[in-house]
Amino acid sequence: MADHTVKAYDRELDALGRTIIEMGGVVRQMLVDSLDSLTDADVGLAQEVVTTGLGFAKLRRRVESEAILTIARRAPVAADLRDVVAAFRISGDLGRIAAHAGSIADHTVKVGSAVRIPRAILGHKHMGGLAINLMNDALGAYVDRDAERARKVWERDADLDSLEGSVYGDLLSQMIDDPRAISFCAHMMSVTKHIERVGDHATNIAETVMYLVTGVAPAGERPRGRGTACIEPLTYDEDF
Repeated sequence: MADHTVKAYDRELDALGRTIIEMGGVVRQMLVDSLDSLTDADVGLAQEVVTTGLGFAKLRRRVESEAILTIARRAPVAADLRDVVAAFRISGDLGRIAAHAGSIADHTVKVGSAVRIPRAILGHKHMGGLAINLMNDALGAYVDRDAERARKVWERDADLDSLEGSVYGDLLSQMIDDPRAISFCAHMMSVTKHIERVGDHATNIAETVMYLVTGVAPAGERPRGRGTACIEPLTYDEDF
């Protein structure tokens, strides 16, 4: 392959990587805003999330088209092929996370001015912080090509699964104890599932990073957690 062709190819791979990082930043903000909109009953912010999601869908299609064209033009092999496949896969998982953020925002609109239950909000904020941390770490592992950091994300998804079980059970108890809480808690139950799915897609990204770096997919089934969880309150990082 001529030197100028190699350089052009490298630029294509670099551009794909930069776009994935850009996508990650957009999705992270969508998720933060969607959770804040529900907590603060901010319908305007929720609508911004939905609007951002429409633009994000176009960005995702562009990345996937570029990845396909790169394969067609360059016929990459080995590590280069893994780079392109990773970009394609990660863009798909980021697209699904964006969709879950949009669904959470939809719940803000549906809840409207209904009375919010502080205890229910606390549970979903805790879950949301953990999910965002998993996504940040998975994308950070992609940026740094850090298989070990990715593996830790893969292992920590079990914490989010367990926390989902705790939050869901608590919401159910609140609905039984106070029928006035049924409508809001029902929405929150859906939100917990969307947040849990964000963790699943962050774990998918982590698996892709492990494959990208090592050429081998993680062995065995990913860790799962169910039931109750006792996890210290956390805050999420601002950047990857």
